[in-house]
Amino acid sequence: MQTTTVSIKPPKFGTAAFEIRGVAPLVVHRFSAKVKEQMKQNMETGKPASSRKKREAVDTDQKFKESRYISSEGWDGVHAGAFRNAMISACRFVGFKMTLAKLSIFIEADGWDAAEPQIPLIRICGTPVKQEDMARVETGQPYVTVRAAYHDWSAKLRIRWDGDQFTVEDVANLLVRVGLQVGIGEGRPDSKNSAGMGWGLFEVTR
Repeated sequence: MQTTTVSIKPPKFGTAAFEIRGVAPLVVHRFSAKVKEQMKQNMETGKPASSRKKREAVDTDQKFKESRYISSEGWDGVHAGAFRNAMISACRFVGFKMTLAKLSIFIEADGWDAAEPQIPLIRICGTPVKQEDMARVETGQPYVTVRAAYHDWSAKLRIRWDGDQFTVEDVANLLVRVGLQVGIGEGRPDSKNSAGMGWGLFEVTR
């Protein structure tokens, strides 16, 4: 009879629910479905977009609606990956390897996007309002951007982690750092394009 020695331990995962409450506006802006369709058409026809194309009239109410993530059940949400990416980014504060965090911490979705069902969502408890801000394109030209903002918002996160890498206290403290220093959504302090607007911050309430 042959004996086999196993040296790799089975994975040990933990899961916990955290309640958070926004202390700054949460501004959400999903990629435009219209722009995505135009890019697809250009890719399929091989014709680049014309720089001399006449600018079309914009329905700002429609832009506001298109900026939101709405689940198949009808509630507003935010991309679940935003919280996961933020927690991975927060590992820089404590010297934990981000490459290991990518394999060790996960956000369990509350549902899926109605328009693009491959997108996992976290439910946002709050009422969206239309927010219009001045912005600039890469050429420096100003334009008005229309996005959905939630000024009084909260959410419940179910977080799953590798118990060999994190304790529940580690996960809780990472989430606290996300809320105070990293943020989620548009204008967050950890924005790749700017120093942020102070948006997307929150506190862990439970």
